[in-house]
Amino acid sequence: MLSTFIRVILIYIIVLIVMRIMGKREIGQLQPFELVVAIMIADLGTIPMANLGIPITDGIIPILGLLLMHILISILNMKSIKIREILCGKPRILIYRGKIDEKALKKERFTLNELQERLRSVNIINIGDVEYAILETSGQITVIQKPDKRNVTPKDLNIMPEYEGLPYDLVVDGKVMEQNLKILGKDYNWLKKEVGKFKMKPEEALIVTIDGANQIFCQKKSEN
Repeated sequence: MLSTFIRVILIYIIVLIVMRIMGKREIGQLQPFELVVAIMIADLGTIPMANLGIPITDGIIPILGLLLMHILISILNMKSIKIREILCGKPRILIYRGKIDEKALKKERFTLNELQERLRSVNIINIGDVEYAILETSGQITVIQKPDKRNVTPKDLNIMPEYEGLPYDLVVDGKVMEQNLKILGKDYNWLKKEVGKFKMKPEEALIVTIDGANQIFCQKKSEN
């Protein structure tokens, strides 16, 4: 029982490290070769966990081999456009200038219902509002709406909005983010004074943030 528990923890740590080395993109939008690696890692990780008769190295070594293969393919993918096209394919335009490309749908084995479903997932209800719809290599749909259907931007109204900058966390669950205070050129005394305006100490705050306009949001931790 203890041996199984230790195996699970070790395999979990190895898989977690491998996925972190592979990069953040694997968590979101997988390319075909990345999806294959992710599936194989999942299968290889379960083998030594489920069968105590198999040495744990029989699971770890193949996983590390897949990591090496992934790094090699990623390098080739960056170096060669041709290899990139072979491994990942090319984006396909499904709607061109407001007209659905039936040939493109057939090549990608896409039905109209699937296209409409994908459009709804990006808040496009009426297919007639679409100027271009591009099926990316990751399987995501990129949509460009017709000019008269796009959201109005400040530029359309000749308005120049003020610079917003990045918001920073100053306190998270009662822990002071010292590094962010340094970036902003502030110190704990300044933080204590600002949080004091909300009638609490920094350590009592659930979260404290500041945006580019120096607006502070502060919420106190629950008593429970």
